[in-house]
Amino acid sequence: MTITKRVTFIAKEGCEDIMKDLLTAMVEPSKAEPGVIFYNIFQCTENRRKFYAVESWANQEALAGHAKTEHYAVYKSTYEQYCEDKYTEHLEILG
Repeated sequence: MTITKRVTFIAKEGCEDIMKDLLTAMVEPSKAEPGVIFYNIFQCTENRRKFYAVESWANQEALAGHAKTEHYAVYKSTYEQYCEDKYTEHLEILG
């Protein structure tokens, strides 16, 4: 079953560029992973501190594999110091 989610990140004041670099560094290696359907990072134009990671995976195994990659480990060990808030919303594809 396909898994699609949007992860919202709110960067701490003054950390927008660092958060942008950290999140965009995830795109290329994540898109090369087995089972990825879609993976991209967006920055809100109305609030430059807000970022979205939108990702779709073929199944739970693909998503679990993503969490075991080196680039994910770097992100996971780094992002919190630059992030004021983070939350995940699971999405259902309708069409």
